[in-house]
Amino acid sequence: MTDVNAIRQELSSHGQEHLLGFYDELTPQQRQTLLQQIESLDLDQLDELIETHVLNKPEVRLPEDIEPPPMVPALPKDDQSQREKDQARERGEQLIAAGKVAAFVVAGGQGTRLGYDGPKGCLEATPVAHKPLFQVFAEQILAAGRRAGVRIPWYIMTSPANDVVTRAFFRQHKYFGLEPEDVFFLVQGQMPSFDFDGKILLAEKDRLALSPNGHGGSLQAMRDSGALDDMAKRGIEYISYFQVDNPLVHCIDPVFIGLHEMRSAEMSAKAVSKRDPLEKLGNFCLIDGRVHVIEYSDLSEEMARQTTDDGRLRFRAGSIAIHLFSRSFVERLTEGGRCELPCHRAEKAVAYMDAEGNKVEPAEPNAVKLEMFVFDAMPLAKEAVILETLRDKEFSPVKNASGEDSLTTALHDQVRRAAELLEAAGVSVPRDADGKVAAALEISPLYAENIEDLKQKIDPNLEIPPGDSLYLGSRGQTGGLKGAG
Repeated sequence: MTDVNAIRQELSSHGQEHLLGFYDELTPQQRQTLLQQIESLDLDQLDELIETHVLNKPEVRLPEDIEPPPMVPALPKDDQSQREKDQARERGEQLIAAGKVAAFVVAGGQGTRLGYDGPKGCLEATPVAHKPLFQVFAEQILAAGRRAGVRIPWYIMTSPANDVVTRAFFRQHKYFGLEPEDVFFLVQGQMPSFDFDGKILLAEKDRLALSPNGHGGSLQAMRDSGALDDMAKRGIEYISYFQVDNPLVHCIDPVFIGLHEMRSAEMSAKAVSKRDPLEKLGNFCLIDGRVHVIEYSDLSEEMARQTTDDGRLRFRAGSIAIHLFSRSFVERLTEGGRCELPCHRAEKAVAYMDAEGNKVEPAEPNAVKLEMFVFDAMPLAKEAVILETLRDKEFSPVKNASGEDSLTTALHDQVRRAAELLEAAGVSVPRDADGKVAAALEISPLYAENIEDLKQKIDPNLEIPPGDSLYLGSRGQTGGLKGAG
């Protein structure tokens, strides 16, 4: 039985005794819930964070010798770089076929900002078949596995807020053709929110004000959930990491995988050229020979606007949250029971219970939330590769309800990419007077994974009337059938 007095004494020694302020009013079940949350806290660690990140704002001091990092170009510039890309593709395909690769998606977010009530991964996000984001990725993983003759496992990190619904969604959709035992769910860790005096906030009388600990928490979650052990049993050596809001991502990219292995990297990343100097993407930089990501808010405008002799941005490599990890690297970072990534401070408006037991909904920031970012692991890697990719081929995030980086822009980008593939295969695509695609187009990876596959299957004489819908799926060519496979 839990010793409440011992917990009360422990909290008092850390200045957090207020967390049991309403204990006597609670039901037995509510008491159990509250005590379990309190017991899960590492109060010694929190004391350190309160001192360094809550009571004080960490200063970001950038060294003077920041350089742009070496980057493998998206388009090979000479025969040598083309040969490396070809070798990387071949090696990546070998590793996939040998069962050495797994997919990992960060899917803890809700669709609230998009006006969608549910996990973001359940959002319908394709232009013709209206597939949810989870299905977009599942079909890529399934297609890559079939091509290689293996079953590729998929690790899905949810959050406490959407875990139950996400698991139910997969059961409802029969795991989108994947074997259930190849889909591993793990739940993201949480951190308490603090008031500006360092006190942990209560969301209710029986619950702490907790929030996800950031995508950097995914590394520790892999260990705590048993995902790393599961990978080891399966012989997985490389983890393809991406976020749930990008329908253009290549979940299993042989070139990326091959480059990572050939260069003995521990953590690698894809980058796009920034649209403008102040685009809100992290900046890949080289500091003391190690790759770092400097947040857009921390890189000075003067540095952000620096250009090279040919007029390009000097710090043009923007982070798009696509990574490749060696499993051994994640094991090394988490072997002590705590992943030593730095915490980042954010001031937010957080609802809380006041000392009188009233629920307060502040309109202005009243609290500090702490998060870890996965890209902070890059300087800890002995070797890292940055592979440039083209924005229009692999990056169109669904972050906003409208405007830039919204579902509307992602749908247009998917149609445009499908049109380019069809035209490369010899199919005439209708366009309007401005050159924009004048039909809704969607190609499932279960129909064709790449241009070579498409050329073998598609009739170049296919006619697509303006305003029509074309879906190429596992069952061939159809119109816009919702949920088509």
